[in-house]
Amino acid sequence: MRNLFKTRNPLRSILLIAIMFAASRSNGQQIKSSNSGYAPVNGIKVYYEVYGEGRPIVLLHGAFMTIETNWGQLIPELSKTRKVIAIELQGHGHTQFSDRKLSFPTLASDVEGVMDYLKIDSADVAGFSMGGSVAYQLAIQSPKRVTKLVIISSTYKSSGWIPEVTNAFKNLKPELFTNSPMKAAYDAVAPDKTKWTKFLEQMIDFTHVTFDMGETNIAKITSPVLLISGDNDGLDKIELIKTYKLLGGGISADLGKMPKSQLAIVPSQGHVSLMMQTSTILTCLNGFLK
Repeated sequence: MRNLFKTRNPLRSILLIAIMFAASRSNGQQIKSSNSGYAPVNGIKVYYEVYGEGRPIVLLHGAFMTIETNWGQLIPELSKTRKVIAIELQGHGHTQFSDRKLSFPTLASDVEGVMDYLKIDSADVAGFSMGGSVAYQLAIQSPKRVTKLVIISSTYKSSGWIPEVTNAFKNLKPELFTNSPMKAAYDAVAPDKTKWTKFLEQMIDFTHVTFDMGETNIAKITSPVLLISGDNDGLDKIELIKTYKLLGGGISADLGKMPKSQLAIVPSQGHVSLMMQTSTILTCLNGFLK
């Protein structure tokens, strides 16, 4: 394992860390969903799992991930007091690959379609990385469906990442995922395992698309928002603070009312390692959602 990190390709190193993250999730606490299945939405069938009872919270995973690899450690705790609805986005995990063009409005519409299928009028929504961008989009286009919003290491625009991350996206290649636990996880649950390469190519193309949901739209979000970021997770912290200010934060609460939105910077954490901090994430979530 030590020799794996001697590679001169920094992107390969990042992927190796992500692979270990995915592997560690699969060894976590196991809990059976009370309900799972496929919701027919927008011409595809989107997979979902439901855990627990209580006020609903929707979980949206990061790119190339599944429910288990992203949320496996948090679901057992969250489902003790909440109805947890975890969704696998287009082409990910159990959800079928589709040639349908990927876009954040379409993915957010898929999430809303699953909520309709499960008769969930509104819910708290938490998203990590790509899932966080989908969550932003959902709050913008369907504000009444989102009660509280949790954004973990994510942004509403491409320029929210530091240039090094943007450049890394440009260098993603399907072969970087060869013989990885991510591939094994895909093979274990994907409806059609032969779509793996097409899925990777589609997702890599998607990471190359510049996006910006707009400052005006972010400022109009009425739901309280919790922003969680690792101090070195690749997000541009100046842009993150600007985002927090758009949401009403960044003030002196001693001189006025405490804002409804919150910002948490977790020390000594990168983008991948941040989601390994289960107790820290859970503490932030519980404090905000309650």
